[in-house]
Amino acid sequence: MRALTGRIQPYAWGSRAAIAAIQGRPVPSETPEAELWLGAHPAAPSTVDGGDTLADLIAAEPAAMLGPAQRFGRLPFLLKLLAADQPLSLQVHPNADQARAGFDAENAAGVPLSAPQRNYKDPYHKPEMIVALTDFDALCGFAPPQRSAELLAGLAVPELDAVVAALRSDQAANGIRAAVAALLAVPVRTVEVAVHAASGRTDRAPGYRLMVELARRHPGDPGVLVAVLLNQVRLRPGQALYAPAGCLHAYLAGVGVELMAASDNVLRGGLTPKHVDVSELQRLLRYEPAPPPIADPVPVAGGLESYPQLLPGVAEFALSVARVGGPHRRVELAADGPRVLLCVHGRVIADDGAGELSLGPGEAAFVAADHRTVRLSGYGAVFQATTA
Repeated sequence: MRALTGRIQPYAWGSRAAIAAIQGRPVPSETPEAELWLGAHPAAPSTVDGGDTLADLIAAEPAAMLGPAQRFGRLPFLLKLLAADQPLSLQVHPNADQARAGFDAENAAGVPLSAPQRNYKDPYHKPEMIVALTDFDALCGFAPPQRSAELLAGLAVPELDAVVAALRSDQAANGIRAAVAALLAVPVRTVEVAVHAASGRTDRAPGYRLMVELARRHPGDPGVLVAVLLNQVRLRPGQALYAPAGCLHAYLAGVGVELMAASDNVLRGGLTPKHVDVSELQRLLRYEPAPPPIADPVPVAGGLESYPQLLPGVAEFALSVARVGGPHRRVELAADGPRVLLCVHGRVIADDGAGELSLGPGEAAFVAADHRTVRLSGYGAVFQATTA
C-alpha cells in the first residue's frame, strides 16, 4: 500500500474552497480547483510516496500491481474528487468502438493530441458515475419530450414553434433528435429572446430558472435551450448518478467523488469556451428519453456499502464506501484487483498486512492487486475504487 498524491486540475468552473477545505489547506485557494485526479492517466498521473508516478510503478511491476486487470493494459479507472462552483459544459462520451475509431481517424489526419480541436485524446470509452458529498445538481439524459415541449411553448417565441412541434411528434427519439439539431443551430438573437421570456416566468418552472442562470454565464449560447430538454437532477449526499456512453449531461454545482474508465474523451455541445463539435456530438448522442440513472448505496457488511453497477458491460470500475466508527470500529475491504482508496472525512488507519497508512480528509492510497485485504480502523469515510 502506497500513499498517493493526486494532481489538481484548475479548470475555471472549479471551487476555490471545497477541495482545499477537505484537505485542510487555506481557503480560498489561489486558483479554481475543479478536480483532484487519483490514478495513472497520462494527462495527470498521481505520484506514489512523493516520488515516482503511479504509471511508472505499474509499468515496473504490472503483474503484482494490476493482477487480473492486466487485461486492460493499464490501470483502467480514474478516481476524482470533483468540486463544481459553475456549470460544466453540455457533453457526451463515446462508447468503446466510437472512441477507437475517432482516435484512429484523428491520428491518421495528423491532428496533434494537444490540439484544441482534437475530440479523441485516447482510444478508450468513458462511462462514469458520481457520488454526491454535498447536495449536487446536474442535467442527465433527455426528459419526456412532451414536458420539454410545454416548457418551450410557454415561452411564446415563434422561432421555436418548429422545435415544439418536433417534440410533440409520436416518435419520441426522432422528435428529440430534430429538436436538438434545430436548437443547436438557432441564432444568438433567438436565444436572447427566449431567455428574456424565461426571466419573467422563473416562478413557474425550474426549467426557466435554469435557462436564466445558464444564460448569465453563457449569453447567446444555444446550449441554454438544449439544456431545457434534459432531466434536472438533485442528488442527496451519498446518492450516485451514472452517465453511460451517448448520454448528454452536465454537472451544475456541488462536490462529489467521481469514478470513470480512464479516458479523457469529451464531446462538447455548448456552455463552454472550449472546442465544440456539433456534428460529432449529434452523431454520438442517444436520443431516447429515460429517467436519470440514480442509485443509493447497498449495504454489504458492517460499515461497508457498495454502489450497484448501472452501466452494463463496464468492467473497468466499481465503487464502494466504508464508514468506519461507532458500531463499526473495524471494516474490511476485499478485492482481487488494484485499488485506490480516498478518505473524505475523519482519520482512518488502513492496514494491508504489509504495513499501515494513516489517511485523513482528501488523502489517498494505492493498493496493489497482490494485497487482497485491507482493514480500516479509526473514524471516517473511505471510498474504494477498483475493477468490477
